[in-house]
Parts: sequence; C-alpha cells; structure tokens
Amino acid sequence: MTMTTTAPPPPGSADVIDCADLVRIYRGEGVEVQALQGLTLRVGEGDIVAMVGASGSGKSTLLGILSGLDRPSAGRATVAGYDLTALSSKQRLAYRRGAVGFVWQQTERNLLPYLTARENVELPMLLAGRRDRTRRADELLKLLDVQAHTDRRPAQLSGGEQQRVAIAVALANGPQVLLADEPTGELDEAMSAEVLEAIRSVNERLGVTALIVTHDPAVSEHVRRTVQIRDGRTSTEVLRDADRTGAETFTVIDAVGRLQLPSDYVHRLGLRELVRLTLEDDHVRVHPDRGGAHPAAGEKR
Repeated sequence: MTMTTTAPPPPGSADVIDCADLVRIYRGEGVEVQALQGLTLRVGEGDIVAMVGASGSGKSTLLGILSGLDRPSAGRATVAGYDLTALSSKQRLAYRRGAVGFVWQQTERNLLPYLTARENVELPMLLAGRRDRTRRADELLKLLDVQAHTDRRPAQLSGGEQQRVAIAVALANGPQVLLADEPTGELDEAMSAEVLEAIRSVNERLGVTALIVTHDPAVSEHVRRTVQIRDGRTSTEVLRDADRTGAETFTVIDAVGRLQLPSDYVHRLGLRELVRLTLEDDHVRVHPDRGGAHPAAGEKR
C-alpha cells in the first residue's frame, strides 16, 4: 500500500476556514473530557466539505466552535476573517448574523412554527436591518425550489421542504460560510438526497463555502471532499473528481509524524502491531509484516 501526504488542493486561493491544533477540554465534578485533541482543518473558499465521524468523535464540538457557540481551550480557529478565539460579545453577534449561516438537524432550531416560509427567511434580514427582505426571500425560496410554499408554515411542509427553507434562512444575509449539522438526520433517503443536492447547488451557484457535519458516510457522494474525524482529530480524507465518478484517498500526518490509516485498508491487508515501511523516491510504502522480520518479545537478534 502506498500512502501520499500531499494535501488536497482547495478550489479557491484563500482558506475561509482555518483551524490549527484545536483542543477543547470539558471539565466537571472531577471529570475531564478532551473532545478535540489537536485538530487541524483547512477549507478553501467556495469548497464543499463533509466531515464524517462516529458519535463522540468530536465533530459536534468542532461545529460548536465554528458556529461561535463555543470557544476552544487551545489552538487557532479563523472563519471568514474572524478570529474565533478573540471575539468580543458584539463581534461574536456580528459573526453569527452575517459571516456564517446554520442549518441544524432539528426543525425547531431552524424555523419558527408560527411564521410562514417567507417570514422565516425575512426574519434574519429584519434583525440585520435590511430593506430588500421580501425580494431576497423570494429569490432564495425559488433557488431552493420551494417557492410554491412561500405562504405555508413549517407544519404544512414535508421534512425535506422544511430543511430547504432552513437553507434559505441560513443564506438570508449572504454569509461566506454555510454550516450544516446532520441536516439529513431526520429524513428518509430520497429527502436526504434532495437536501444534499440543494446544498451543493447553492454552493455552486452562490459560491458559499459549505461544511456538512454528519455521521452518514453516504453524504460523501454529494460533495467534493470528505474529511474523517476520529478521536478528536482529522484522520483521513477522500477527494472526488469534479464529476464525482473517481476519488483519491489522503491521510493526515500530525506534528510528530503519526498518521491514521483508513480502517478498511487496515482490515483488508491485515495490518496490526508492526508494519513494514519502505522509503521510495517520492512516497512511502506500507506493507504487512508477514515474514516475521521483527523478533518476538524477549527474543534477541
């Protein structure tokens, strides 16, 4: 097996999301939990990325920091030019209202039940003092293909329609970054595909950078880049072709040279304990040690 260490190139020239060595520690009643353990993530302008990980991997903690709802214990986090480790309360409010948009799994976090679809989209613009609210709301609802439901309340919409209206709400004030936390977690397969394609469409048509946090590996089929998060740090990445027919796998090497191999590679090749490494001119080869080249415990060479 040959592993490359070349970082996937971002589609834009600038990193809209730039996190380095992020640590988040929670303490309470004599218990300390390190949810993030030196996580590093860069997302280029206009990119669309899925961050996939099991429950407890740290993905929700990362999203809490990127959304401005939480602060890291250590490390650097910059989003759309905002240093999230040094924001005042006023700056944090401006960041949450204009620089980033949010789509959560639960409808009640996205939409107010007593407002129509248009009124929900207009609300963040009202808070920001915009005057073009109705025109902008109608444009976004049309873009998300829910213009026929402009005057309906959330209870009158399907789950997929609710989430597409929620995307319109998140985009109302023209954010640079769209953050989505398990946006398809309560939807069936067909509705999930519709919502993911809606996010991909606004990414392409509006140029908004999108980060989708999920436990569902199927989301990777709808994005250019998938980042696996494990034990509080990024481990492997999959970079798809523009037409999403081919893919290339990468792994992340930390500051002391450690890397995590994809679990299916490890299982398929039977890698365990020691493995063979061969340094080539431009890459490193990793082999299973089937020949007993290393001595058993207590054995001398």
